[in-house]
Amino acid sequence: MIELSEEPIELSNHDPDGEPERKLLRSRRARWALAVALAVGLAGVGSLGVAGWRVAQQKDADLATPDKIGSLVRDDRERARSTADYLRSGFAAQIDLDRSFGAVYVDPDDESRPVLVFGGATLLWQPERDLDTLFTLTAGDTGEVTDIREVSAGPLRGVMKCGATSGEGGDLPVCGWADHGSVVMAMFPGRTVTDAGNLLRAVREKIQTRP
Repeated sequence: MIELSEEPIELSNHDPDGEPERKLLRSRRARWALAVALAVGLAGVGSLGVAGWRVAQQKDADLATPDKIGSLVRDDRERARSTADYLRSGFAAQIDLDRSFGAVYVDPDDESRPVLVFGGATLLWQPERDLDTLFTLTAGDTGEVTDIREVSAGPLRGVMKCGATSGEGGDLPVCGWADHGSVVMAMFPGRTVTDAGNLLRAVREKIQTRP
């Protein structure tokens, strides 16, 4: 006859306090924590790798002012050259550039809508931040640039934004681009902000090259 005991029955020789089980659990948690840390670390390394590749790809930008960009031709008359140099020097005073330029382009069939473009080449670690700063600094000469929005930067990538400032002749679209090797701004009297963004992409593809 089997007698039932009121004492708990031990089914194995394991420590009744469960110490081996706790050790196993701690071991599994440690391995999981290590796996998570490694995954996060690898993700970080991957991000740094992508960022480093982007900097290396964009940092050696070359900027030129060709005689012609589509229907636009570079205006080399004294008044245009003086304006371009004024914009170039003012821009270069706001940011440390390795090389700077300024140019005015006009359509011979409609010279009332010139394109004033100025900027330079330098290594930028945070292109978007620097471009935003330059939009703010531009307000000193042309009035506050408002409704700044990001637009497609095109195949050269980086960041491109457009806004507008008010003047005696009405709203003046102001656009700019920045990447890890260049920063350029342009003004587009007589055009809409949308047209200005599209035109700046076309201008950029003719002005900017990389090795």
